[in-house]
Amino acid sequence: MLDFDQAQAQLAAAVTPPNITETCALHEAEGRVLAQTLFATLDLPPADNSAMDGYAVRHADYTSGKALPVQQRCFAGDMPQPLLPGQAIRLFTGSLIPEGADTVVMQEDTTEADDAVLINSLPQLGAHVRYRGEDVAAGAQLFAKGTVLRAAQIAVLASQGYAEVPVYPRLRVGVLTTGDELVTPGAPRGESQIYNSNGPMLAALARGLGTQVVRVEHAMDTAESLAAAFDTLLGDCDVVLTVGGVSVGEKDLVKPAIEARGGQLDLWRVRMKPGKPVALAHAEGKPIVCLPGNPVSAYVVFAMLVTPLLRTMQGRSDILPPTLHGRLVTERAFKETREEFLRVQAEFDAENLPLLRPYAQQGSGVISSLPWATGLARIPVATGAEQGSVVRYYDLSHWLA
Repeated sequence: MLDFDQAQAQLAAAVTPPNITETCALHEAEGRVLAQTLFATLDLPPADNSAMDGYAVRHADYTSGKALPVQQRCFAGDMPQPLLPGQAIRLFTGSLIPEGADTVVMQEDTTEADDAVLINSLPQLGAHVRYRGEDVAAGAQLFAKGTVLRAAQIAVLASQGYAEVPVYPRLRVGVLTTGDELVTPGAPRGESQIYNSNGPMLAALARGLGTQVVRVEHAMDTAESLAAAFDTLLGDCDVVLTVGGVSVGEKDLVKPAIEARGGQLDLWRVRMKPGKPVALAHAEGKPIVCLPGNPVSAYVVFAMLVTPLLRTMQGRSDILPPTLHGRLVTERAFKETREEFLRVQAEFDAENLPLLRPYAQQGSGVISSLPWATGLARIPVATGAEQGSVVRYYDLSHWLA
């Protein structure tokens, strides 16, 4: 069996980043991956402006108890006049700072009457002025190639005038579930059958990473059904995720179906719990990742092993999210011959260390644990863990994004 870290690295290294790019409108770029490093086109702000509603003055012109004539009322978008000595210009948030002014007095610290303003409390020199380029300087790097664009990055790019951005194409993912015992949700179910939760789950997980799920297929336990499904999936997708049928039972037909297409399984079993049966193959130039059939096992394997592979294929620069550490809060000890990934909820103590509470039932068929868990606690092989043990914590909000 492969060690977990070795399997994770081997999966990520088995694929390559994209080598083609396309242009995407900025308002449609959420979740896309930058294909080129982008730089600032202008200073931000592009000119000195007011951070407050108030009055632009020369700091040296202030005299206690003496009102300053209001020379002009200047709204955001207007061009202010040069400030005359001994006068003030009424400004609003975003208004340009007039030539000659060096300070903005908040309106709350003033009293205006008869077109003159009395300063009740003088701020420090330069107060409430946003200076040109203090946020972003023209020519500075904004985001490196491989950055995933979220709302925050899009806001910065829009402020720089980018209407469209160079990105990698969305990764096209196909999902294949197998098994005569599975029934599509909503269809009639026999006593010996269960509803297919893996297909919708994996499609949702893949979409959560910003991929395009173009096919979700189900194959019966026959060579003909599997061959037809692979024909469709390998024709339309960049990567295929299969669930179940990858072990060595009489109806575990995924492995021979891949081999019939010239594929060769690169890895077979991983020393992790849940999720031991995992395989990677390539057929017709496309990677195929074979996940275990239990929904919890498939979920954990996707989060821990498949997401780095998909991030690599998306062209992301960061393929491994950060790993935290937390302290177990449990009444039982854990000690396995495989590394165990416990479904846990994290709370934070006074030192901001996550306190990790395992779900009561850790069986690989306990689907109710998935929406409950905030992450996975990694229990080392053989050494075990118990109440108070500090272990690695994988926050699923990072690992599934």
